[in-house]
Amino acid sequence: MTQAAVAPTADERPGVSVPSIKFLGRDLTASIVVFLVAMPLCMGIAVASGVAPEKGLITGIIGGIVVGALAGSPLQVSGPAAGLAVIVFELVRDQGLSALGPILILAGAIQVAAGIFRLGGWFRAISPAVVHGMLAGIGVLIVVGQFHVLFDERPLSSGPENLAAMPSRLLGLSSDIRATELAFMLALVTIGAMVGWEKIRPQALRLLPGALVGVLAATMLTLIFGLDVAKVVVPESIVAAIAPPESGFLARFMDPAILTAAVAIAFIASAETLLSAAAVDKMHDGVRTDYNKELRAQGVGNLLCGFAGSLPMTGVIVRSSANVQAGAVTRASAILHGIWILGFVALLPWLLRAIPMASLGAVLVVTGWRLVSLKHAKHLFKDYGVLPVAIWAVTLFMVVATDLLTGVLTGIALTVLELIPNARRLKLKVSEQRDGEAHAIELDGAATFVTLPKLSATLDRVPSNAPVRLDVSKLDAVDHTTAELLRDWFQRRKAAGNPVELRGQRGRIATLAA
Repeated sequence: MTQAAVAPTADERPGVSVPSIKFLGRDLTASIVVFLVAMPLCMGIAVASGVAPEKGLITGIIGGIVVGALAGSPLQVSGPAAGLAVIVFELVRDQGLSALGPILILAGAIQVAAGIFRLGGWFRAISPAVVHGMLAGIGVLIVVGQFHVLFDERPLSSGPENLAAMPSRLLGLSSDIRATELAFMLALVTIGAMVGWEKIRPQALRLLPGALVGVLAATMLTLIFGLDVAKVVVPESIVAAIAPPESGFLARFMDPAILTAAVAIAFIASAETLLSAAAVDKMHDGVRTDYNKELRAQGVGNLLCGFAGSLPMTGVIVRSSANVQAGAVTRASAILHGIWILGFVALLPWLLRAIPMASLGAVLVVTGWRLVSLKHAKHLFKDYGVLPVAIWAVTLFMVVATDLLTGVLTGIALTVLELIPNARRLKLKVSEQRDGEAHAIELDGAATFVTLPKLSATLDRVPSNAPVRLDVSKLDAVDHTTAELLRDWFQRRKAAGNPVELRGQRGRIATLAA
């Protein structure tokens, strides 16, 4: 991924916490890029969630203005995420839209509490195989669900049903061009323009997102030829889209179904957010994420989304990476992108109503397809063997075949198998001290996901400019979750010009540090 081209001085690092006039020009430019990326995705994810497009826009506004100001990851951008679209669709289908507000209020409160009690490190201990398997499963469900939106039809009630109905949709097309065929052609135009633009765009326009180009192409065709297809429906006023919880909503907190859904959303949203934050940290050499602060900020955002009757939010890697690559330096970029969304929906709602629904579905099909990353499965097999790949595959399958929470819990249960070879010695002793000018760390025991929060906290305390000596001569084993953490830490220090001196290096650790 591209490194942010900034000077490495203390007050010029990307991600500095306090917005500065010095960086306003760069943040302003980046915020416009993120706004252009976020607009079609906010609406498309809302449609994929089974709610009106404006619900996604409200979440995008809150994620930008409120969470952007509070975030523990200054360059991360928050908003509605594809990762929660499937679970929200099922909640709205089974319990009604009125249940979403109480669920998000409770989920937000859980996240705030998790941040206060400093549980952020434990979310980092979730196996990457589980997280990427979850995202791949979500990607499959989005593709097979939004496939039907390409024909101006609604998705069916489950992933297997959507998958089984796909052939009949294609076979139902005819040479008699009507609304269904027109919608499908607009979807193909969107996908073609989106993918084609990303392959051939000139360097001068490299920051113009493909999703926006695809939606604009389909919208222009619809307007020019007056095509009779389903279009986005948004209210005249964004205020009218705010739907506070119904009176007596507090009583719903005692409903076991509401409690279960809130815990599921809090858990999955937190895991996806912190995965995204870790990925953003790899893209620049500035301020590292404060995971507990980020959890608290996300909790506040989801509380507000609950009271506004909108979608849940997470940190979103697509928008966040666009933010970094566009040159953002402070949190001002994320805040401004939320302001631009608010201004657009307040002043130009008529323009949103010209967008074909099939075009938004096409954007989500491409987004979902990209979540199914076989590249990550190959990486797991090459570096860590069969078991992590099996965890990835089983998590993916269970998410598609059952539901999101069951899939994730199954994957987490399978990661326990990695502990069996070291069952007699699961403890990890982490010692650190000053050794002259160097920061010396010694690891003694088994480094597994069980001890990852302790190891992670130690590594994060190491001064970025201090020489480091890491003694692993007494390290018995390293699971793939901890290995991924160490790999990222080694690479970050190497990129900053402060590589780690290994002592007693062996096997996997030596490979990770190379």
